[in-house]
Amino acid sequence: MEVVASLSRSHPFHCPLRLRPKRSCNISQLSLSQSRACKEPFVRCSTCKQGVLWNSSTLNGASCIPRKHVCVPWYNYLQEFNQPVVRKQAKASRPVAVRSELAGTGIPDSTHMLSDITFGSRVRGIGFYAVTAIAAILLIVLMIAQHPFVLLFDQYRRRAQFSVAKIWASLTIAPFFKIEYERLENLPPPDVPAVYVSNHQSFLDIYTLLTLGRSFKFISKTGIFLFPIIGWAMYMLGVIPLKRMDSRSQMECLKRCMDLLKKGASVFFFPEGTRSKDGKLCAFKRGAFSVAAKVGVPVVPITLIGTGKIMPTGLEGILNPGSVKVIIHKPIEGSDAAVLCNEARNAIAEALQHQG
Repeated sequence: MEVVASLSRSHPFHCPLRLRPKRSCNISQLSLSQSRACKEPFVRCSTCKQGVLWNSSTLNGASCIPRKHVCVPWYNYLQEFNQPVVRKQAKASRPVAVRSELAGTGIPDSTHMLSDITFGSRVRGIGFYAVTAIAAILLIVLMIAQHPFVLLFDQYRRRAQFSVAKIWASLTIAPFFKIEYERLENLPPPDVPAVYVSNHQSFLDIYTLLTLGRSFKFISKTGIFLFPIIGWAMYMLGVIPLKRMDSRSQMECLKRCMDLLKKGASVFFFPEGTRSKDGKLCAFKRGAFSVAAKVGVPVVPITLIGTGKIMPTGLEGILNPGSVKVIIHKPIEGSDAAVLCNEARNAIAEALQHQG
C-alpha cells in the first residue's frame, strides 16, 4: 500500500511525491547529496523503518532513506526534475540605532541617541551629586541638633527644618542651573495651610520646589526612608511615607494629610502619581483634591518647566545645561474634588502648552 506525501500548499512548488515501504535496501547506493545532513526543509520516511522515494511521473532511480538518519533537501529533487530552484536570500544588513526610552516623546530635544550624551553632561551629573552629598552631610548635623526644639515648638509645620532644606537645595542647584519664578504673588502666606500640586518631570523637581521656602509636606515611597542622611532628613522634615500598591497605606496617607492641614501645615502632591517619561501631562488622580475639598483649604497649582530636559527620567546620571521656570497659579477653592482636579490640571496644561 502506498503512502502519499505532498508538499505544503504554502510552499512555492507543488510536486507530489510518493513514499512506498521497502523491507531492505543498500544504504551505500545513496548519493552524497541525498545522505548528507542539512538545514533545509527535508523529507523523512513514513512510520516504517525505511522507505523508497518515488517521483509521481517516473519509477526509475528509487532511493532508500533510512529513518532518523538522513534528511534530503527538497531542492535536490527539484533539480533532478528540471524544476526552478528558489533559495532564501540573505537579508541585507542595516544599521541599528540604539535610543533611550525618551526617543520620540513629547519633551523638546528629548530624542537622545546614546552617543549624544556628551562628556560634559556626565561630568555635570557627577558634580551635581557630589555637591548635594557634601551639602547634605554638613547640614544634617544642624538638622539633628535643632530637631528636639522643632518637635517641642513647631511639631507640625517644622519651619526651621524646611529652612535648612531650602539652603541645601539652593546650594546644590546654584552651580548648575538657574531658576526663574513667575507669579510669586499667588503663593499663600507661609502660615496658611494649602494643598500644593504640580506636574512631575524629573528628579530635580523636589530640589526646585524646596527653593520656594514653603514648609509643605511631601509624600514619598517608604523605601527612600532607608537611605542614610537623605532618609533621616526626610523623617525630620515630616515627609509622609506611602506604599504605592497598598490601598490601606494610601488611605492612611490621605488621613494624615487631612490631620496636618487641620493643624495648620501644608501638603504637596504630584497628582500624576509618578514622573512623566515623555514630558506630556498625564491624568490627575483625585486624592489631593478630595483632601482639599473635605478640609476646605485652597489648591495651589504649580507648573515646572525645564527640569525634564536638564535631567530626563531614566537618565538621572547626567545633567544637561539649561534653565528652569516655576509658574505659580492662582489658588483654587471649592467643595467638588472633580472640579478642583479639572481646573488645576487645565491651568498647568495651558502653561506647558504656552511654553512648549
